[in-house]
Amino acid sequence: MGLVETAIRNARLTISVLIFLMLAGAQAYIAIPKEAEPDIQIPIIYVSLGYQGISPEDSERLLLRPMETSLKTIAGIKEMTSTAYQGGGNVLLEFQAGADLKKALDDVRSKVSEAKRDLPSGADEPTVNEVNISEFPVLVVTLSGEVPERILTRAGRELRDRIEEIPGVLDATLQGVREDLVEVIIDPAKLSSYGLRPDTLISGVAANNQLIAAGAMEGAEGRYAIKVPSLIETVEDVANLPVISNGTAIVRARDLAAIRSTYKDPETITRLDGNPAIAIEVSKRTGSNLIETVDKVKEVTAEFQKLLPEGTIVSFSQDKSTDIRQLLTDLQNSVLTAVILVFIVILYALSGRASLLIGLAIPASFLIGILGLQLAGLTVNIVVLFSLILAVGMLVDDAIIVTEYAERRMAEGMGKREAFALASHKMTGPVLAATATRVAAFSPLLFWPGIVGEFMKYMPITLIATLSASLVYALYFAPTLGAIIAKPVKEEDRSRNSLYMRFVGRAIRHPVLVTLTALATLIAVPYAYGT
Repeated sequence: MGLVETAIRNARLTISVLIFLMLAGAQAYIAIPKEAEPDIQIPIIYVSLGYQGISPEDSERLLLRPMETSLKTIAGIKEMTSTAYQGGGNVLLEFQAGADLKKALDDVRSKVSEAKRDLPSGADEPTVNEVNISEFPVLVVTLSGEVPERILTRAGRELRDRIEEIPGVLDATLQGVREDLVEVIIDPAKLSSYGLRPDTLISGVAANNQLIAAGAMEGAEGRYAIKVPSLIETVEDVANLPVISNGTAIVRARDLAAIRSTYKDPETITRLDGNPAIAIEVSKRTGSNLIETVDKVKEVTAEFQKLLPEGTIVSFSQDKSTDIRQLLTDLQNSVLTAVILVFIVILYALSGRASLLIGLAIPASFLIGILGLQLAGLTVNIVVLFSLILAVGMLVDDAIIVTEYAERRMAEGMGKREAFALASHKMTGPVLAATATRVAAFSPLLFWPGIVGEFMKYMPITLIATLSASLVYALYFAPTLGAIIAKPVKEEDRSRNSLYMRFVGRAIRHPVLVTLTALATLIAVPYAYGT
């Protein structure tokens, strides 16, 4: 007794397995993380160098050349590009596709550490960064309106902190915000009247802006650490800093200079409809659900908007969840439309019950394939969704082959159990060949080199998963269901008078002409396409 006969004999168990797989697939479809782009590793690492006030020419000579000399010894580099600009430069390293980026990152950091001794003493600490698609913003929240800059800045920072508390958010970066700065304008006359020099004031600030550990105190209730806090946190702290003391009097910073709170010069400028604004670029964590993360950010923003001053406008832009939602809707519509059209088309050639068996192949294969993707640790992204939409039309082919053969045997008088079991055995070869042909057409994408190959490999993986599910459904689940609900249908002999058969008959009577026509078409189509 074969596996198909066992499945038909234990129909309740087989159908239970099918229902379980479909329910698990539906749950996987809901829970699987959804992203805009596939989470692939881009083999690019860049080193940023800074030196305040340095010219591009000096940056090339003093910063980039020593760094290039050290980095070029790293194995696996495909291309190294350097750029010098006013105030610094950067070195971009592109590695060979498939390189171990973790090892490459460690090698780059090691070489950067070696090159630091050749850099000017006043240069900033070099930073090593890698390019990661998952860290790109998925949503930008913008605050604008006729509101003072200080209030808008405070609101932006508070909203950023709330957004970063969301589990799916990796980072929320403020753009268009100027950093706080305490400006100290020294009065030379006052400085001279106390007999002090400017460096005395500077050294006094440096000596006080620190946390001093003063030991510990033991008592009956335990041991307590003692510290002398002298960190600068507010403008008042700067104003009250002691600069010099003679035992009876203390000269503070406010006695020598005018101290006020201001902002640094802007590094980024954000505007909305011509008005100043503050933007919060939200990046999600790798593997988190993009749609859920964006919805949560909008929910937190909506709650925070109630606390904003009147006149503040909150808007959203660069929402990547919009495309994903549209593709998911298109996918659902495609599946539903395909089931209806398959039912209508098959109803013309086969019975209504056969149409039901074949139409069920689409949602069953689709859901089982999604379950396989989730178990493999993959996410749903644009490439996966496109592949699922592409596969919808191919999921019924195997079920059509098996069901049509079984209906023909039933029309000849064979019992439905025997007919579907025989169909599964006889059609195993054609079904396997048809599936293997479709899989073979997309398999080369698995070996596509470079970043594009890493991006496109999700297509063959998705198609292999769904087509394999379609194969299993056609050979085991469809025969089991057919053995229960199928019904013999009397065939009408329409073959001789059909347009197709008349055309085939004439073609057979003129084999040479048909062959020459086919060859001429094969030559003419590429030629016409090329011109």
